[in-house]
Amino acid sequence: MPLWIPSSNCRIAFAGKGRSAFRSWNMPPRKSSQAVAILNPEHLFDQAEKLILSPPAGRPRQVDIRRAISAAYYAVFHATLAAAADQFVGVTKRNTKLYTLVYRSVDHGWFRDLCLEVRKTQLPDKYQQYVTGGGLGGNIQAFAATALEIQKKRHSADYDPSLRVNSSDAVIAIKAARSALTRFNTADADVRESFLGLLLFRPR
Repeated sequence: MPLWIPSSNCRIAFAGKGRSAFRSWNMPPRKSSQAVAILNPEHLFDQAEKLILSPPAGRPRQVDIRRAISAAYYAVFHATLAAAADQFVGVTKRNTKLYTLVYRSVDHGWFRDLCLEVRKTQLPDKYQQYVTGGGLGGNIQAFAATALEIQKKRHSADYDPSLRVNSSDAVIAIKAARSALTRFNTADADVRESFLGLLLFRPR
């Protein structure tokens, strides 16, 4: 399951190729369907890029640059949650309470902890037994490493009053977030499913 399929009305899955991957997002839903307010990662990237545009006078404000970094991280986080819920509940059930329950079952701490384990060369046994083919491979490891990096930057941007960030910091974060989504979608389907399964069903 790719990291992001915008809606049941959209036929194009996100593959890290920019805005064109989401050109069907604004198509009106069928009358029989209920609107689903899942955050579109491409919209978060758009928001981040707009926040760091230079104003008519002066430089972008610190609050705007910080929010841009945060938006870049949330694009990755919400795309991952949607991919997990799509995989184990189904794209056609996005308007159900079960889908929402699964989507909201993952917090930032567990996302971080799993990425810390996944980026290792050798997975611990308690994770390894649930991975098809014996390993998650380089694309998932790269995704995990980048997700950790962006999450750390987002945490600093949101909570560190001593931090002063530049527009270039946000540009790097946005680029890294896009790269993370591309690496995930480049991974084999079985590998993605294994990662998403571990994300939702934490081994004990």
